[in-house]
Amino acid sequence: MPVEHMVWIKFNPSVDEEQINEHLANLGTLPERVPAITALRLGENFTNRAVGYQYGLIVTFKSRQALTKYLSHPEHLAVANPLKHDAEVMVMDFEY
Repeated sequence: MPVEHMVWIKFNPSVDEEQINEHLANLGTLPERVPAITALRLGENFTNRAVGYQYGLIVTFKSRQALTKYLSHPEHLAVANPLKHDAEVMVMDFEY
């Protein structure tokens, strides 16, 4: 079954626009660097319904096994770990 990996991102107030853009650019390159990804969508929130979360990321995988490979992939960790330092991140994974 396909899996969606949803990530909500709220940058710390000390993170400037240049740093935010670098994080977003790095996230956008993940499909080129991690073969398990079948699709990636990234965008800025435009509503007041996300309790302060500024960006959303949805990554699609063919299976739970592919998600598991992604989560431990060195290229994912190289992007995710610095992001977690500069932002609050909330994640949900589901099959459909």
